[in-house]
Amino acid sequence: MVALVTPMHADGSVDWQALERLVNWHIEQGTHGIVAVGTTGESATLGFREHDEVIERTVEIVDKRIPVIAGTGGNATDEAIRLTRHAKRVGADASLLVCPYYNKPSQEGLYRHFHAIAMAVDIPQILYNVPSRTGVDMLPETVGRLAEIDNIVAIKEAKGSIERIHDLIEHVGDGMDIYSGDDGTAMESMLVGGKGNISVVANVVPRLMSDMCLAATAGERERAERLDADMQSLHTALFMEANPIPVKWALQDMGWIEAGIRLPLTPLAEHFHEYVREALRGLDLLRD
Repeated sequence: MVALVTPMHADGSVDWQALERLVNWHIEQGTHGIVAVGTTGESATLGFREHDEVIERTVEIVDKRIPVIAGTGGNATDEAIRLTRHAKRVGADASLLVCPYYNKPSQEGLYRHFHAIAMAVDIPQILYNVPSRTGVDMLPETVGRLAEIDNIVAIKEAKGSIERIHDLIEHVGDGMDIYSGDDGTAMESMLVGGKGNISVVANVVPRLMSDMCLAATAGERERAERLDADMQSLHTALFMEANPIPVKWALQDMGWIEAGIRLPLTPLAEHFHEYVREALRGLDLLRD
C-alpha cells in the first residue's frame, strides 16, 4: 500500500488533477491499496475541510478498484473520531490511526484513545506506531489488548525493528495483521510473518514495491531480496530529510507533481538534490 503524498501547487493549494494522475498510475502499476492523507500526505498541515476533500476525492477516483485507507489519526481523540466518521461516510474502506503525537500518552492512554475511536466508528481500523515521529512507542502488550477489539484489524509498525515485529506476532497471534511502516526493514518484516508494507518508497516505484511485497509475503526470499536490493538507494535517498520532503521532490523531478509543500516543511535542501536524482537515475525513473 502506498502512503500517498498530497500533490500541491507551488502556492501550497491541493493539486486535484495531479492527485487523479497519481492514483490512476498506482492502480495501473499494481499498488494494492491507497493510503490517503496519512502523515506522508501532510495530514498535520491540512485543514479539516481539505483533509475531508482529499479522502473523498481519492475514494471517487479509485472507484472501488482497490481499497482506500483514510488517514484519520490525531493527537486529540475527538478530532480522530470526527475524521474517521467522515471517512466512513464517504466510502473509505478502512482508517489509519497514528499514535497521538507530542502529548505522549501513557500505554493506558493509548489503549483508551484507540478503544474510543473503535467504539465510535464501525469501520476497519489500522493502528500506526511511529515513535521516531510521535514521541511515544505503543508497546506490543498494548497492541495485544487492542487486537481483541473486532474492528481494529491491523497495525502499521514503523519502529524499524525486526525484533518488534516478532514481539507483535507473539502478542497478537491471529488477532490482527501486521504491516511494516519502514521501507528499509519491510522485506524482512514480511518474510518473518508481516502481511504487507505501507510504503513511502512506493510513491516513486509502485510496480517494483508491489512485486517485492508479493514475493516477500509468499516467502520467496531470493526473489524478494533481489527486488529489494534494487530499491536500496531509494530507501536511503528518500529519507535524507524529514518525510515527505525528499519523496515530493523526487516526484517533482520525475514530472508527476509541482513543487508544492506546506510550511513548516520546506523543499529539499539543494545539497541533497543529486543524491536523490542519482537514486532515481539508477532505476531509469527520470524523464528525458
